[in-house]
Amino acid sequence: MLKSQIFIDTYLSPVGKLVLATRDAFSLTGLWIDGQKYFCAGLDMGNRVCQDNIPVFNATKRWLDAYFAGHPGNIYDLNLSPTGGEFRQSVWRALCDIPYGTTATYGDIAQMVSVCTGRATSPRAVGGAIGHNPISIIIPCHRVVGANGNLVGYAGGLDIKKKLLMAEGVNL
Repeated sequence: MLKSQIFIDTYLSPVGKLVLATRDAFSLTGLWIDGQKYFCAGLDMGNRVCQDNIPVFNATKRWLDAYFAGHPGNIYDLNLSPTGGEFRQSVWRALCDIPYGTTATYGDIAQMVSVCTGRATSPRAVGGAIGHNPISIIIPCHRVVGANGNLVGYAGGLDIKKKLLMAEGVNL
């Protein structure tokens, strides 16, 4: 069986080096803060090729430039293809509905997923899916806070979560 080739590139951001990944050059498979928990999870990095000037990387970098300048584009303008099961996909879609500059709780996301799937969902299960989000920042898992509004859990670290939220103008 042939190994699927993974193309990667990097982006230097105000929160550190970001690693971008794609399997096909047209859809973003991953975006991780260098060294974060679950870094490059689900990808066979043994068959990776460092490559810049790939269409999806160019589009992602333009989006990140705008985001870090305080003018994020529409995430639906990017072709995202995170790898994960049906439940995780439903959680990640719900995250995309949290507006820039706002937060939601794990309970809010559980309720959103329950409405969409027609099945009861626990905040704890949602937390597990959020923690495995393979497209950090763009799929905005940093906008999820604890039930009392406290900053909790972020695979890239709470200091980076705080920087991202502050950059979005969230009142912490």
